[in-house]
Amino acid sequence: MGSGLWPCGEVRGQTRPPTAADNGAVVLMYHRFDQPDQPQTNIRMDQFAEHLAELKSGGYTVMALPVILDRLRNRERLPDRTVAITVNDATADLYRLAWPKFRASGFPITVFVASDSVDRGASDMMTWDQVRELAAAGVTIGSQTASVAHLPEIEIDQVKLEIDRASNRIQAETGRRPTLLAYPYGEFGSAVQKVVAERGYAAAFGQQSGVMNPASDRYGLPRFALNETYGGIDRFRLVVNALPLPVTDRVPADLMVQQNPPPFGFTVGPGVGSTENIDCYASDVGRTRIERLGDRVEVRLSAPFPPGRARINCTMPGPDDRWRWYGVQFFIPG
Repeated sequence: MGSGLWPCGEVRGQTRPPTAADNGAVVLMYHRFDQPDQPQTNIRMDQFAEHLAELKSGGYTVMALPVILDRLRNRERLPDRTVAITVNDATADLYRLAWPKFRASGFPITVFVASDSVDRGASDMMTWDQVRELAAAGVTIGSQTASVAHLPEIEIDQVKLEIDRASNRIQAETGRRPTLLAYPYGEFGSAVQKVVAERGYAAAFGQQSGVMNPASDRYGLPRFALNETYGGIDRFRLVVNALPLPVTDRVPADLMVQQNPPPFGFTVGPGVGSTENIDCYASDVGRTRIERLGDRVEVRLSAPFPPGRARINCTMPGPDDRWRWYGVQFFIPG
């Protein structure tokens, strides 16, 4: 997969006329709520309350994820500071603690369901009755595959079974086939993306940081993960005010790493300013060496990544003290 599918359109009803390069949406990702024994995926309820208060404070437009995708596809401009909210895993604490607050806020959300976890009836997961209740209330139900397997590590036929089994179960229980998918652990490569596209999904999401925009690959869309460490209100404000860093011609096209360290580079879209202002940071390395040639940015990694997941995040200053953001998550076979 690779090229963006949503060309920019004209401005509609903006108080601040953004450039074409500003058109995009921040997608937030939550996992667990008030589960301190799992801090890497948990958000504290005091943090969560601050997030909702910030989104209610004005200046943000929280929209349903399918609506955002449709507007991008139809070449319509999104309001400045458009935000979508997603939740992985369909846990019991989502239903018990977070859902009442989401419902009271009026904010639309998308919940990605791993069907095997619900089928098992585990005490820490929602039931299908609860999933149906959320769906009836307007929540978008997406798929997180059946067993939350590491998709790049299994055979492609098994990937197809994982996706199909989840789609069939969700349709059987809710009456609607999911059109959005979240890759477990944010892990995917070109072969996995091809399977998702062939099954007619409208879009699929990873766990790399960045702002969804018309240049984005719709089968590898970014989300900002929120947890106890990265869920403080200052970081939250930084994220929900982020702007796109639109890029094309990324190398490597396949995030399943074949050469380690991977050669990494991209071409920056028009309207964002000089590439001299871009900095990139790699997992366990920090700031990287960059070579620039006009609108082309090449990141030079000095050492290979260890097996598993690795990230590169690139940022640059934007207008109004905001930041442009583009990230990728590689998967390095063990």
